[in-house]
Amino acid sequence: MSETFLGMPATAPPGVGHLRGTEPFPVAARQALGDAQLRRNLGHATATIRNKSAAVIGEVPDWPRLREAGRAIKTDTMARLPELLEKLETAVTGAGGTVHWATDAVAANRIVTDLVRAAGADRVMKVKSMATQEIGLNEALTDAGIEPVETDLAELIVQLGEDRPSHILVPAIHRNRAEIREIFLRAMPGVDPGLTDEPAALAAAARRHLRETFLSTRVAVSGANFAVADTGTLAVVESEGNGRMCLTLPETLITVMGIEKVVPTWRDLEVFLQLLPRASTGERMNPYTSMWTGVTPGDGPQSFHLVLLDNGRSAVLADPVGRQALHCIRCSACLNVCPVYERTGGHAYGSVYPGPIGAVLSPQLTGVADNASLPYASSLCGACYDACPVMIDIPSILVHLRAQAPHSRTEATAMAAAAYTMDHPARYAAAQRAAKLSRLAGRRGRGLPPPLSGWSDSRDLPDPPARTFRQWWAGR
Repeated sequence: MSETFLGMPATAPPGVGHLRGTEPFPVAARQALGDAQLRRNLGHATATIRNKSAAVIGEVPDWPRLREAGRAIKTDTMARLPELLEKLETAVTGAGGTVHWATDAVAANRIVTDLVRAAGADRVMKVKSMATQEIGLNEALTDAGIEPVETDLAELIVQLGEDRPSHILVPAIHRNRAEIREIFLRAMPGVDPGLTDEPAALAAAARRHLRETFLSTRVAVSGANFAVADTGTLAVVESEGNGRMCLTLPETLITVMGIEKVVPTWRDLEVFLQLLPRASTGERMNPYTSMWTGVTPGDGPQSFHLVLLDNGRSAVLADPVGRQALHCIRCSACLNVCPVYERTGGHAYGSVYPGPIGAVLSPQLTGVADNASLPYASSLCGACYDACPVMIDIPSILVHLRAQAPHSRTEATAMAAAAYTMDHPARYAAAQRAAKLSRLAGRRGRGLPPPLSGWSDSRDLPDPPARTFRQWWAGR
């Protein structure tokens, strides 16, 4: 009889995984903006995905209703999350699987490492997984003497290049074909020295490299796009077939899944399998949709373990405004329309979750103080909200988190003075008359001295009007 312990609102531990950057976003973004090749790669890739996605979404007359349905299901799921997770545990266990509860990244890494050791393996093959990137599983396995092999093509490029993912859907979106060829020639064992940068040739090289791994590795680690509470069914969607190989060939399968990925019923899954491919890859359906329920004797892995990961998610759930971020289905549509992401790329965010969704999810998982610059990594244009297939109001969450971020003493003093002035009509009128003195600050406020220049460095100080509203009104 297993006991279930649901997480308390604690944030993800520092020093483990990939949720915190080493630099604030403005510093990292400034460096990224200086890389012209990076901007060209990102601009081309995001425009291509946007156009494909828009075309297939335009084919669906009830797309707005599907989005509403997705949002409603996610809202209901978050309201009943403890109940649904326990229901999922019962169903998975009843189907022959084993469920493990990981309060944070440290616990999840320990659970997976112990399971691999218990299976007598020193190598695992991995399906692309944001959750395992989040907790730094590859590093934990390597430290334990276990070799992790990424089988997704883009993740393999990142791994061989000793790089970091920069996109949720396409981790190597910041690399072009010539750069990928150089990585393969430098780091892929046995690669043909005459390898070209044609996509088919690069894919064939990766296929040859991975074939031995698929056939000889006894343990696989995956994430999960969805889990059905009613049946205990897990689902992984992908485009290359590597996931199908990892999910069916090994003796032991370990799935690490964020607790927010559960859906109540099989029928709810139907909605997301329509929303996800069109919003993410611009496809009508995913080429490979793999589903499994526990263990089936003689068919597929004979040992299945599901690791349910909290790692700050309970803290996100505790915020009535911020919990919308847990609705995310990792489609990356918000990244592909974001003007900030398109120019800086994912590495500037310092987290495995980049772009608009990362700007609201990462600070909540770590605590806003640990990622205080990310809620400001946005122009608040609202394109992310328009693109999101489950209608997450990212701009509103950004504003909400900005209110929680630490503010400098100068800014706090200025805001307090503004509140004091605006609270009394006479003081406000006097301030309006004095506003004409702002012309002394120079054009757009560029002449302000420190610390006031911290405001005008990134904002334009508007020119004062020739007449205030009060003056105009008095004249009429």
